[in-house]
Amino acid sequence: MRCNNTQGAYACHQGKVLERTVESTFKAKGFEIVMFRDWAQRKDAYGEDVLLKHCPFNTIYKHPGYTEFLVLPKTCQSAKGPIRIECKWQQSSGSVDEKFPYLYLNFIEAMPEKELVIIVDGNGARSGAVAWLKDAAKYKKYTTGTNQDKEIRVFSLTEFIQWVNTTFR
Repeated sequence: MRCNNTQGAYACHQGKVLERTVESTFKAKGFEIVMFRDWAQRKDAYGEDVLLKHCPFNTIYKHPGYTEFLVLPKTCQSAKGPIRIECKWQQSSGSVDEKFPYLYLNFIEAMPEKELVIIVDGNGARSGAVAWLKDAAKYKKYTTGTNQDKEIRVFSLTEFIQWVNTTFR
């Protein structure tokens, strides 16, 4: 992918590198990497463990939204079901960290999965932003609707790879 010289294109390219790293980490564990739209049309055509890309959900604003990945870990005993994965790379000043509360509320209120992994790296987030997200993620009981007992994990890229290596042996 060739990026033009805008700051937005540069940030997009950095995020794609993070996404490719997630894909290769799961591929090394034997996961099949599939676009969500393809999987939705032929679910039975894919193997036991699948990593879906570009996964839809309805946001808290009742609009279509997407996360980068949805893990369907059929052979993993420790997973409670599908796991959403959201990638946030911020290498320089920008607005990625300002979206943390929106992502958090979407998971609590709108995403159907019980587990969310947020990969935050690049060391460009504002002071206190990642700490806020990690503190918010500590609360496992939520009182809204049927969205009780959800779990959020906030990882650096290194922590994420370690988690995958431990969880999906």
